[in-house]
Amino acid sequence: MGIDDLKARLDQLLNQHGLGSTNREVAGALHDALVDLKVGIKDLAEAIAKTERELVSERHELETAERRGRMAAEIADGETTEIARQFAERHRQRVELLERKLAVQRDELAIAEGEYQVLSDRLREARQGSGPSRISVDTEDPGFLRARLDRQAVEAAAEAQLEILKRKMGKAE
Repeated sequence: MGIDDLKARLDQLLNQHGLGSTNREVAGALHDALVDLKVGIKDLAEAIAKTERELVSERHELETAERRGRMAAEIADGETTEIARQFAERHRQRVELLERKLAVQRDELAIAEGEYQVLSDRLREARQGSGPSRISVDTEDPGFLRARLDRQAVEAAAEAQLEILKRKMGKAE
């Protein structure tokens, strides 16, 4: 479940409780949203761990290709040297891609954790009766929409680059 799915679920839950919502209903909706967000945060953390493992593996493959290239150069094997250089370049590109992907995933996790804290505070206020009786998320806010589109564009670009590299390396799924 991605962050956009979680936001959509939150929007749905909060919009179900209009102006006549009581603090108890709002607290229930917030609790449901927090549970979903916590699951999403766990999924994001798992995705980060997977990307970190892929990055370690890819760095190892890069080192191996570079070492093989050096060994081939030492024995003056031009063809093997060129092949090793090509493989090293592919692995280097993939390492760079995975590093960018990891940075985006970490940013997304930080945003989700921040949202979790805000919702947690709202839940506490709703349970204490000190918060507003109606809580809304302005999905028409240009900043909200721009951030969502920026995140989707970065994810799409990273996935496209990953697919291109996979095809180049003959690992397309």
